[in-house]
Amino acid sequence: MSGGNEQRPTMVRGVRGATTVASNEAEAILEATAELLTSILAANTFTLEDIASALFTVTPDLTAAFPAMAARRLGWQWVPLLNFTEIDVVGGLARCIRVLLHVNTPCSQREMAHIYLHGARSLRPDLPQIDSSHSPAPYVTKERTQS
Repeated sequence: MSGGNEQRPTMVRGVRGATTVASNEAEAILEATAELLTSILAANTFTLEDIASALFTVTPDLTAAFPAMAARRLGWQWVPLLNFTEIDVVGGLARCIRVLLHVNTPCSQREMAHIYLHGARSLRPDLPQIDSSHSPAPYVTKERTQS
């Protein structure tokens, strides 16, 4: 007899996200990465302790900083981090930072919120454009506001 208090087993789930920057400047890369990581954590129910690892990629036109440095600045001290360069596909999105988080969670894959910010929204046109105020949302996109 369960009584409704059954817990789902913890699984490793992948959580994706991406963003773009206007220029190849270290602070732009670090700020955009921090915004992306903060948005992913805010949109999901997992905590920093649940993150098994993070893999970052940047397009070949971004060489001024490692995105993983932004994670370290946010306190991701014990999370294993790696940086890679995306393959240079003709017509691919420029100045793009991507991340794949491996997360230990009882949530289903469908419950994971994948975050695409700014110009990176174009990477997944197949996903619904859901307002970030809805929770939980399978995919959240956000446009950069001009100041």
